[in-house]
Amino acid sequence: MDQVEAWNTAASEPPPSPIEAPPAARSWLAPAAVAAVVVGAGAAALAARPKASRHAVPSAPARAADNTLAWAAPALLAGHPLRRYYRGRNLERAQTIEDLRAMAHRRLPRFALEYLEGGGEDEASLARNLAVLREWRFQHRSFVDVSRRDLSTVLFERRSTLPFAIAPTGLNGVFWPHADLQLAEAAAEAGIPFAQSTMSNDRMETVARAPGLRYWWQLYVFGPPRVWETLVDRARNAGCEALILTTDAQIFGNREWQKRTQSSPTELSWSARFNVLGHPEWLARGIMTHGMPRFENVVEFVPKDRRSLFESAHWIRSQMDRNLSWDLLKRIRNRWPRRLIVKGVLCLDEIVRCAELGVDAVAISNHGGRQLDWTVAPLDLLPAAREAVGDRIALIADGGMRRGSDILKALMLGADFVFVGRAPLYGVAAAGREGVKRALDILREELDRDLGLLGAASLKDLDRRLLVRTPDRLSA
Repeated sequence: MDQVEAWNTAASEPPPSPIEAPPAARSWLAPAAVAAVVVGAGAAALAARPKASRHAVPSAPARAADNTLAWAAPALLAGHPLRRYYRGRNLERAQTIEDLRAMAHRRLPRFALEYLEGGGEDEASLARNLAVLREWRFQHRSFVDVSRRDLSTVLFERRSTLPFAIAPTGLNGVFWPHADLQLAEAAAEAGIPFAQSTMSNDRMETVARAPGLRYWWQLYVFGPPRVWETLVDRARNAGCEALILTTDAQIFGNREWQKRTQSSPTELSWSARFNVLGHPEWLARGIMTHGMPRFENVVEFVPKDRRSLFESAHWIRSQMDRNLSWDLLKRIRNRWPRRLIVKGVLCLDEIVRCAELGVDAVAISNHGGRQLDWTVAPLDLLPAAREAVGDRIALIADGGMRRGSDILKALMLGADFVFVGRAPLYGVAAAGREGVKRALDILREELDRDLGLLGAASLKDLDRRLLVRTPDRLSA
């Protein structure tokens, strides 16, 4: 889900004083200055809106996107007992990642939600990432001692307490101030790697210093060679363990629902701006206090007159290397002395070629369903990829992992490790660092419980024969 995208919300300069709103915030709000006087009226209008039932069952359009299949539960009779996800502020009441997702939906304005949730075009790739997980069903073993369970695994000759890393994602500062650092600190506490995106909003040197962090850096190739060379050298000097080359975003995907929040390529629509005014908590904690986030790791390469949030993103997209070649991969391999991961590969022959060129791991990914639409899901390709490369390189599965059972399925189908993207983002969008911690705790608890229920004492005991593929009749 590592993206190069933004909205035109004006330049973001360091706040001059804690007393007044920073220039970026004033600039962003200037087009809506007239609207600001009706905040009270807007709040009243929001309060007066017809409210959905406190326990409403999702409507038909929402059902296809409901990864939990709660709408189809046989426990329901004509919509009863009445159920809903938790949307309040008490993290301890969040039982699942879907609860954190609902909390994030309550807090974020619509344009930020479209960035967080949306996919490319018809969102078929996004839907497939979720649907394929529902096609695999468990068979469990019963006569196994599961009184003690071990969720740790070894990747790159280092032990991770859990079999997943937080995936690289861009523009997280729109969800929570300094969200990249919040994600990194929570990952370090959980004992898992954190991968930071080129298009993140906190400087890599700051994030890399998080105590105890296994730090990975994701690289986009754009501009002249000195750009990627500088970023690679900075990552090495910051102590980065693994470099991730993303290959599937050299042309920007068509995120149509995100575009619908804009009146033009350079501005949010008036309806989106009014919607922002209805989210005072997000507004006050975010741009009114900190200003709009910037792409701190690459702003030095952007022309000085193009450094507003939208302009810099647009300029960087125009500079992406659309001739990403195997020769360039070799050059990066030669310059980078540590572990190298290639992310975004969906062809078996390219996965094999990566292994031949000395890549340490391939992250099989369709960019969270945000780039080319109607692709296969990573899990569609995973078993064949494992057979093709054997044990020569590690395979990392990416896309749609929101349950501990999802992660177990990926491991059983041949993955050595898993990337989780939106799951921790729901946490950070709901409550910052504490929200990320809750997301990781939920995944840990689900992994531990499901591993035992499956009849395995450790990840080493997982057996592909305990999975059965069945048609996904509920995803239509």
